[in-house]
Amino acid sequence: MNSTQTQVWRPEDDTRPTAECPEGLPIFRPDILDFIEQKTQGLSGELRKLSMDLHSNPELAFEEKHAHDVLTEFMSTQGFQVESHYLLPTAWLATFRHGERGRTVGINSEMDALPGVGHACGHNLIAIAGVAVACAMKAALERFDISGTVKLLGTPAEEAAVGKIILLQKGAYDNMDICLMCHPAPGPKGSVSLSSSLAIKGFEAEYFGHTAHAALSPWEGVNALDAAVLAYNNVNALRQHLKPDIRVHGIFKGKDWVTNIIPDYAMYHVAVRAPTLARQEAAAERSVFRSGALATGCTSKITSTVHMYDLRQNKVLGEEVANIVRSRYGTVDYEWGIASASTDFGNVSYEIPSLHPGFGGRTFFSFFVMGAHSRCFHLSAIPTIIGGGNHTREFATAAATMAAHEACLDVSKALAVTGVRYLIDVDFHDRVQREFERDKVAREMIN
Repeated sequence: MNSTQTQVWRPEDDTRPTAECPEGLPIFRPDILDFIEQKTQGLSGELRKLSMDLHSNPELAFEEKHAHDVLTEFMSTQGFQVESHYLLPTAWLATFRHGERGRTVGINSEMDALPGVGHACGHNLIAIAGVAVACAMKAALERFDISGTVKLLGTPAEEAAVGKIILLQKGAYDNMDICLMCHPAPGPKGSVSLSSSLAIKGFEAEYFGHTAHAALSPWEGVNALDAAVLAYNNVNALRQHLKPDIRVHGIFKGKDWVTNIIPDYAMYHVAVRAPTLARQEAAAERSVFRSGALATGCTSKITSTVHMYDLRQNKVLGEEVANIVRSRYGTVDYEWGIASASTDFGNVSYEIPSLHPGFGGRTFFSFFVMGAHSRCFHLSAIPTIIGGGNHTREFATAAATMAAHEACLDVSKALAVTGVRYLIDVDFHDRVQREFERDKVAREMIN
């Protein structure tokens, strides 16, 4: 059963979504789901307080000191073993083990905000979702005597850097069998959107010229800004020959610029995005960054910066979450999500079976629930105003609403139950692993 909703959830709408199929869909261990629902709702007040604390104290990449402290303190009170400043100054790890053996479920909590617009991507919600999933899983392991380990990793710098990629390189994900997280965005009320995200590669094209008096003797100068502008214009000319789902965007940066001096330095900071890693790398190879230097007589230096992969999320994990949502919380659709954005979690999904539900957002069709190939699942929406999508001040406001909080908890319940099933259901575990290996072969063929 597939939802055909086309209307974005607005603040003036009814605040609670309804389940698409509340009867007839089998739920794995409904007793565990019932228990996790009760546990999560019991923590709702404390989670709301955490969320609003983070929302009121936004911190930029690698500066999440307050978030680090309040989240680690909270996890300590919940009975987790906490490692502060884990591998990075503002990263942290909270671990709970039960029993002698068992697999390990990893979870991520993002914490960073955006310059000027605060938590306009809703990372306050992502942070408490990770906490909610970890705490609910811990309670279920104790209540039902399930062997396994829960690892909640606090990950800094998703917006302006690549915190998860650094942590991945440092081994933070080595002992996780799977990893779960979620992300908010606009979308239909209670919707589950099944989509991927874009691979992205960043470039810093630096141009070096020679200063001169811009009026007295401009012929003595070699204009680095002209070189950057020409490269920018050549990128615009290239767009005609790129497919519509390729994204190329950038800005200029400079130093010591004044109107009466020919600039001797300029940078064109560019990002190239595409639906898959292979297509992103192919688009990036069509570089026109050196053209500006050739035309102006400048020298140039092209440096690759961020490189985030597309999300290759696990179909089996996603189907489980989708089934729970349809049964209890909302609907499934195929046109909403964060597919035209990018995340450093994509790199994690290349290494271990992963799931990255998002709370809605428009995207392209990429998945059929009844068996076709998929890579990613984005879950549930939060109410937003027109023009109030991610990275706007309006979305920051939306991320602080009670409706967004409740949607976040619904996502967290579904993720927690999915994580518990991975620990106790051997067949489910095997299907997750087979899907990951199958997808690994598929992406190697593509790339």
